[in-house]
Amino acid sequence: MYQRILLKLSGEALMGSNSDNSRVLNKDVVFNLANQVKELVNLNKEVGIVIGGGNIFRGRYSEEFSIMKAPADYMGMVATIFNSLAFKAVLDAINVESVVMSAISINQVCEPYYYLKALSHLNKKRVVIFAGGTGNPYFSTDTAAALRASEINADIILMAKNGVDGVYDKDPRKNKDYKMYKKITYKEILDKGLEVVDSSCITLCKENKTSLIVFNVATENAIIDIVKGEDIGTFIGE
Repeated sequence: MYQRILLKLSGEALMGSNSDNSRVLNKDVVFNLANQVKELVNLNKEVGIVIGGGNIFRGRYSEEFSIMKAPADYMGMVATIFNSLAFKAVLDAINVESVVMSAISINQVCEPYYYLKALSHLNKKRVVIFAGGTGNPYFSTDTAAALRASEINADIILMAKNGVDGVYDKDPRKNKDYKMYKKITYKEILDKGLEVVDSSCITLCKENKTSLIVFNVATENAIIDIVKGEDIGTFIGE
């Protein structure tokens, strides 16, 4: 169904069920995700990955630490670089060729992001990990995923959420009468104010006709099953 895939992983997803917040990465979770990426490569898929930084720092912590919003967002972007380098190291360990491209210049450890170079890597079946968000404050890594997916002409965004099976009509933690959508349009997401995905991300996907599937990262083998056509999570599109 999908040949070129943009996988969005939240930073929190990489923590798994770690109760010790000093461990920002859960080895079992990271290796499980990396092995699913390896299987995608073995299926001859082209894979780009955007990883969040919420396991380390989130821009919304700015008020708590009395930090202005812009520098707080840059701190979050640096956190995504840490996670991207860690994920690449695990891919290296399981013999998957990959490259980290950063929207923020840090040439000692990452290539600078340029979409044509990213396309060249993808065509050579290298996994491309897009770090540093969009490179600008005030934009989430969900929006970065939509932007990179548009630039590389991805067939689908697989948006892995931590503890969320898909898109709900209301918060299931607060309401017993919630329902989960199996399919929903961009317009419905925006009109209903559903917040599982940032509105700027949805708007960008709508403009570029990029479909998304929102699913629970903890669902066993979910990434592979979705690519093979299993009905998992919520499809967002036209």
